[in-house]
Amino acid sequence: MFKSLTRGIKVSGLLPAVLLGASFALATLPAAAQEQMPTPTPVSEPLYKEYKGVSLGMSVEEARRALGEPKSKGTRQDFFVFSEKEMAQVFYRAGKVSALSVNYIGEESGAPEAMAVLGVEIKPKKDGSLYRIVRYPKAGYWVSFSQTAGKNPITTVTMRRSQAKRR
Repeated sequence: MFKSLTRGIKVSGLLPAVLLGASFALATLPAAAQEQMPTPTPVSEPLYKEYKGVSLGMSVEEARRALGEPKSKGTRQDFFVFSEKEMAQVFYRAGKVSALSVNYIGEESGAPEAMAVLGVEIKPKKDGSLYRIVRYPKAGYWVSFSQTAGKNPITTVTMRRSQAKRR
């Protein structure tokens, strides 16, 4: 490629040095930009560890005691309605809480901010919605934050145990 760029041009000692310098400058530009604008990384330990006293690994009885009587009760999941603006689903596996998903409806719902849930800001998509999932291997679960765009957003915060590798 260097030959095709210099074809028809008398190559002196200066031209290769200029091209080499320019390519070096271009190669280091992304690194310099990263130093000026660091990409935020999530915290290594989860910030979102429980919801209303319920955490992953808790027994079905403990979760129900903490959240009250579910609107809909089952062996694999319960559905709780706290208000028109806040509801939750608790999922069970082998009698223990394996996942928890909370929905907040509207601007006045009391939904947490992404920073409080994940420890990082989320850049909005073109339509204004937000989404990010962060995995915490040491803790054994992941947390996601999702928010629709618009005047009456739906915010969903979910945490779920990581699946063990099956052999």
